[in-house]
Parts: sequence; structure tokens; C-alpha cells
Amino acid sequence: MSIETSQIELDCDVDKGCNAIEIIIQPRAKDLGDFSVRRTLPTKERQMVGPWIFFDHMGPAHFPAGSGINVRPHPHINLATVTYLFEGEILHRDSLGSLATITPGDINLMVAGKGITHSERERPEVKHIDHTLHGLQLWLALPEKDEEIDPAFYHYPAANIPQTHINDVAVRVLMGSAYGLTSPVLTYAETLYVEAHLQTTQTLVLPNCEERAIYVAKGGLKIKDRVIPEFAMVVLSAAEGVEIEATEETRIALIGGEKMGKCFIEWNFISSRKERVEQAKQEWLAGNFPQVVDDVKEFIPFPTN
Repeated sequence: MSIETSQIELDCDVDKGCNAIEIIIQPRAKDLGDFSVRRTLPTKERQMVGPWIFFDHMGPAHFPAGSGINVRPHPHINLATVTYLFEGEILHRDSLGSLATITPGDINLMVAGKGITHSERERPEVKHIDHTLHGLQLWLALPEKDEEIDPAFYHYPAANIPQTHINDVAVRVLMGSAYGLTSPVLTYAETLYVEAHLQTTQTLVLPNCEERAIYVAKGGLKIKDRVIPEFAMVVLSAAEGVEIEATEETRIALIGGEKMGKCFIEWNFISSRKERVEQAKQEWLAGNFPQVVDDVKEFIPFPTN
């Protein structure tokens, strides 16, 4: 997903926590016309959690027939995008020739490496009827040694993502290892991405890792005596045995992994090297990025604001 502005850090309300909680980030919805996005990473107070550097919550957006997601071709470098849907579908195309429809429960992993261009649209049979889109798109910063690898695209069907129940709580391990399960999704650094669906009063002890955060995609939580509202992200401390309790039916995403070095960000470009970001910007302005196969009639220009 690409927001057509150079402003990377969208407005958020930040609350300093204590004990198990470092900060609570409450994003403000950014209206993109037909739908809205809530961005909790990066913020001025927190750029990354483990290797995760972008966290966008799309929708839920309800589209009438004839409208829908229509993200024109745009570029990336030195990162990997991870798309996961709760409802609806997205049609992915890229400059490698990849063509994939992501549906709820699937994982799309697009590795930009030294450079890739992609678009995110919808199949005509979806766009011609009333429909809904709801999901998460996250960006992973690649380790320095992997920043300039060849671009690649991987699609993992929902059936291949391991799932279990922990004290009756439905859990899916989307990336990394937790609760005795290991996801098949490729990682480049120590990475954790878990989805859980809790009913009212159910509890779940969170797995440990060097850095981690929990996002409330639906519902609400308590951590000790602290109430966490819907759409908030809680950046957690290194405390072990942190337990969450659902105050209503709740869906959460847990992200984390190893601490990474500082990244430089401008628009859709991130890198450990500021000069590499500027180089990518100039390449896009000059039209030197590869084109999306079968989607060459339009593109997103580099934003001027």
C-alpha cells in the first residue's frame, strides 16, 4: 500500500506506559478517499518494533459496485511487505511478473531488495459488486546484508499457516515461532508475527522476544489494570509472562523480533543508508525502475508534499 504523500509519520496519540508497557500508540485514521488507513508505525516516538517499520491497518472499508482498491504501480527498496487480510481480497502484480490474489488468512510476502515495483488492485468480478476490504499491511526492514538482494515474491495460502488453540484462544503463527509452532513464511532476521482471536474474559500469555508490540485490530484488552482500546498499539517491555485479557470479542496482532539499526525513510523507500534512499528517489523520478508486468499505463508520481 502506498500513501500519496511524503509524510511518513501519520498523526498518533502516544501515552507513556510503565512496567510491562513502554508506550501506547493510538493512530488517527488517514482518509485516502475510498477508504482509510490507521498507521501506528513509524511514529516520532517509535520508529520500529524488531524489524517491523510500517504497520498499516486498512479499513474495514465497504465499497459499492464500481469502486474499490486501486493502488497504481509504485516502487520499494531494501524492505519486504507483508499483507494479511481479514476480509475481502487484493490482486497483486509486480515487475517480476507475479500475479496473485490474496484472500483472508493468506500471507503475501514481497521482498523489494534492490528494487521492485508493484500495484494493488481488484479483480473485475469483485469490483463489479458491493464488497468489503479489511486487513493489515506491514513492512519489514531487511538486515543490511540482505538489503540489496534480488527482489522476490512469495504467496502462502491460508491452509499452510500453522494454527492452534491456547486455553481455547484461537492463535495463528503468521511468521516466526511461538506456542510450539513455526510458520513457513520466509524471514531474514528474527521475526515474530502472531494473530489471536479472543472471546470476552479469555486470557493469553504472550511469547517473549527482544522487542514486541500488540495491536488491537478489533475489540479491547486489559494488561494488568490498564485498558487498551480498539486500534491501539502497545509497545511492550522485555518483561516475561505478560498476559492479556479480552474485555470483549477481540482480534489482536502481535509483532516483534530482534532489534535493528536505524533506517532512513522517504515515501516508499527505506534503507540503512541515506544516500541509497536518495538514489532510489532519483531513479523513480527518472523512470528507471522496472515496470509492473501488464500494468504499465499509469503510476504514482513521487509526492511533492
